[in-house]
Amino acid sequence: MRGVFIVAKVAISRASYSFDALYSYSVPEELAQKVKSGVRVLVPFGRGNRKAVGFVARTYTEAEYNDKLKPVISVVDGESLVTEEMMRIIMWLKENTFCTYYDAYKSVVPTGFSYTFSQHYSLVNTYIDEDTLNEDEKNVVDFLRCAKSQREIDSFLDVHNDARKKKTVDSLVDKGYVEISDALKRKVGDENVSMVRLSDEYVSGEIQTTLTPKQTLVVKLLEEGGCASVKEVCYMTNCTSSILKRLADKKVIVQYKYEVMRDAIGELGERQDPDDIILNDEQSAAYEGIMRLIKAEKPAGALLYGVTGSGKTSVFIKLIKSVMDMGKTAVMLVPEISLTPQMLGKFKSLFGDKIAVMHSSLSLGQRTDEFKRVMRGEARIVIGTRSAIFAPVTNVGIIIMDEEGEPSYKSDSTPRYHARDVAIQRCGYNNCVLLMASATPSLESFYYAQKGRYHLFELKNRYSKSPLPAVEIVDMQEEAAEGNDSLLSRVMCDKLTEVLAKKEQAILLLNRRGYTTYITCMDCRQPVACPNCNIPLTYHKKNDRYMCHYCGYTMDNIERCPQCGSQRLKSSGVGTQRVEDELERLFPQARLLRMDADTTSSRYSYEENFKAFEKGEYDIMLGTQMIAKGLNFPNVTMVGVISLDKALFTGDFRSYERTFSLLTQVAGRSGRGDKPGVAYIQTFVPDHYVLNLAAEQNYDEFYKEEIALRKSLTYPPFCDICVIGFSAPLESKVIGASRWVTQLIKEYISQHRVNFPLRALGPAPCTFEMINNRYRYRLILKTRNTADFREMIKHVLGEFYKNKDYQTVRIYADINGDIGL
Repeated sequence: MRGVFIVAKVAISRASYSFDALYSYSVPEELAQKVKSGVRVLVPFGRGNRKAVGFVARTYTEAEYNDKLKPVISVVDGESLVTEEMMRIIMWLKENTFCTYYDAYKSVVPTGFSYTFSQHYSLVNTYIDEDTLNEDEKNVVDFLRCAKSQREIDSFLDVHNDARKKKTVDSLVDKGYVEISDALKRKVGDENVSMVRLSDEYVSGEIQTTLTPKQTLVVKLLEEGGCASVKEVCYMTNCTSSILKRLADKKVIVQYKYEVMRDAIGELGERQDPDDIILNDEQSAAYEGIMRLIKAEKPAGALLYGVTGSGKTSVFIKLIKSVMDMGKTAVMLVPEISLTPQMLGKFKSLFGDKIAVMHSSLSLGQRTDEFKRVMRGEARIVIGTRSAIFAPVTNVGIIIMDEEGEPSYKSDSTPRYHARDVAIQRCGYNNCVLLMASATPSLESFYYAQKGRYHLFELKNRYSKSPLPAVEIVDMQEEAAEGNDSLLSRVMCDKLTEVLAKKEQAILLLNRRGYTTYITCMDCRQPVACPNCNIPLTYHKKNDRYMCHYCGYTMDNIERCPQCGSQRLKSSGVGTQRVEDELERLFPQARLLRMDADTTSSRYSYEENFKAFEKGEYDIMLGTQMIAKGLNFPNVTMVGVISLDKALFTGDFRSYERTFSLLTQVAGRSGRGDKPGVAYIQTFVPDHYVLNLAAEQNYDEFYKEEIALRKSLTYPPFCDICVIGFSAPLESKVIGASRWVTQLIKEYISQHRVNFPLRALGPAPCTFEMINNRYRYRLILKTRNTADFREMIKHVLGEFYKNKDYQTVRIYADINGDIGL
């Protein structure tokens, strides 16, 4: 026996929250050099020792061998995919988002690297003494002899839920008649190209052989080029692969695989020099101030608060260039995939192939290859959406969050993290700067900047000195009273006519897709609703179907009410498809581009459509919020907001903030070139202070109003909010579970010396009480996100999963997430 034994602490991939832990395994001597922190291993787990994949969190040595520990079976990864920093992030996610270790691991490592584990059964090619078999064993052996495929065998011998069959198979294995082999398959393999080169033996003259004319051409080509792909050799010498095979048999050439990266960036185009960008006085002051923070090499947070069109992106570019000159790396986050193409195009021209891009519209293979490029140090700048915060860059100099107040930076599925919180952790590890930027920062960030927790830098003027667009609020009640039943006001129609005549462009915003959003029966007063969610269905004219935007349910167009059979169905509510029809009727000569989830489903649709609009191939772009922020089209001189009234009253305490931000940002798309811009906001509540402040683009006054309201009602940043959500197929179960958890929290508070403030709201139904045939309740806790509070939530979740009465109930805890739905 060895004098020192290695023990690995392993997180299991199949573990649920109730038994999620780091389990100890002994490391066999032959695996000692391979088992390291971050690598995945195959281990026996549970009473039945079923094989499972897990990742090694850490290893340590013991002086004495512990024979009670199960051994690691094998190592899955050749090298760890998790850096030391990312291992810390995994532990932080586990602690702060109430997820399992492996859920955290899957956030850090792309899905393409995941493995599926399976077991294959086969009959050992040996004599079988059937007198030693019972009836069940004979049946299994007979089946194995007659089976037509391995899949048929594996399906028949799946023993996971059949104790009798498991006993039979285990007996046959013990007797040596059946063999079990393990199979691990990666979800996405590496992209390889078949290559050829001259062998060392041929080059050195050890091999002398007669070559045919075709073979001689191949050898000459390889002598000149050194190596080439099989396709290139066949094309350039007009030979076939069989000729290459014969050369390989003669040991004249060597065939091998060469890994190539699946392109996620596209053509680089004409290169530009970042040094050619000239900053104005405001930009230079912000750049120099942020650079002082970077050079201090201490963790710091900074907020770049600048009006739309003030040139924040130019500051980003200068900062990233300086960081790279210091030998460091940079991460830049954007909130929407729609912003990635324009941003990426600009950065590609400036930094070339030093960029990696990470977002969900890439294929699994592309995401996997971009991850590998970053790990190898081939890419030093990462641009992407929320998940790009986990990019395995090292020696980070700056992390930039553009439009930092956007809700898309918060994950609404496990693990429920906010990219800003992860960025703060990374800045602490790398001693670097987190730069948050927006014309409409989140109230929390602006509050912390005012209090000195973040450094505040301001850009008060547009870069081109062009004025902000004039914004006009249009009262749609007056329009209706004066006989205008169109979706567009008269002033907006007049301005569109003018814009089209001048060969300029316009952007129109309506944050609802579909044609009509509500169909009601005039007799029974019931809406045509989704049977899974009890939410009104949206009619989509393009495919003549009703659709649920929450669970995906669809149904054919109907002429009668499903409830009472009446033919008196009334449509109401407006979606982008209906506005598109209205625009085609009013402006038949205009070239329209509709941008919503229905028209941007393909991987490259954002980039292709935005490029076409920028080139002037369309006159009007109509879309949802994906067109509202971060885009720069110099020929756009008019922006129109069809309606955003519903967004003001969603039931979320952030509804005013989000509506103000969306209005301000979309108005800022107008007049960004050398032509003045204008924006119109159509509304039925023209006196609402949020709309009027957005029209004035007066964020400072809006902040004063909203922060006072937050303070009086005790909402963030004056507290943290934890939502405990419940869902189940039966309403009685979800009600019972929510009340049981509430009582459990009361008992915990009385039994422990709780020293954190806590105010509970509920439990009560969610705004949408049922989605996808599951009833939904929630308990809202106003508190401070402390270690003691998180310990209470972990205790509550652990106890809940042990309660067999609520096995059909799903539960989650989300800190500072969305409470509006």
